[in-house]
Amino acid sequence: MTKEMLDLSCTPSDEPCAQINDPEYQAKAIKECQAYIRQLRRVMGEPPAGARLKLRYNPHDFGTYLSVVIEFDPRDEIQVEYAYKCDAEAPANWDAEARAELGLVTAP
Repeated sequence: MTKEMLDLSCTPSDEPCAQINDPEYQAKAIKECQAYIRQLRRVMGEPPAGARLKLRYNPHDFGTYLSVVIEFDPRDEIQVEYAYKCDAEAPANWDAEARAELGLVTAP
């Protein structure tokens, strides 16, 4: 079975993310990526059978960074549609549930 992946970043596009030079990068990045996966599931629905949202470790000149990817079978139209929907329609900001999970305080 052939699988493809689309990188969906590590956080919503308009949100800051953990920086690779931070000594606590890995713990922070894992927490952010896991929160992002849960938010994508809330917004996009559960991935169709055979597709999956997951963490990916990516080598970089300054170390290994994490991102969220959608893994899918390019021959399955439903999986392809879901993957590209996640890429095109991903939320730009954390929702209230993710903000609470990450301990982010919203100013009154």
